[in-house]
Amino acid sequence: VKLVESGGGLVQSGGSLRLSCTASGFDLPYYAVGWFRQAPGKEREEVSCISMSDGTTNYADSAKGRFTISRDDAKNSVYLQMDNLKPEDTAVYYCATVMNFNREANWGCIPADTWGQGTLVTVSL
Repeated sequence: VKLVESGGGLVQSGGSLRLSCTASGFDLPYYAVGWFRQAPGKEREEVSCISMSDGTTNYADSAKGRFTISRDDAKNSVYLQMDNLKPEDTAVYYCATVMNFNREANWGCIPADTWGQGTLVTVSL
């Protein structure tokens, strides 16, 4: 049972990357999923999450208008499209299962018990 991230890399400021999170050993459609990141010397912070059932999404203020989370249940995957990247987006990005939520009961991105190993995103000036 694990999550595997991919798609990180080095990109110039203003560029784009698409991160993927694929589940192995369990069915990701039955879980809400979130993206988190941790920059060097900083605490982990939430970026975005998507519900299991009705597609409700949450975004951190830093991600709103630039990042888009989506899921493809047929591929057992969740994605994070990141556009207009900035140097302050540099971090290791992790996907994780989160407590499920929906439009009526939206408590944000609360990590559950399964994490990926992370993928490094570096944004240069």
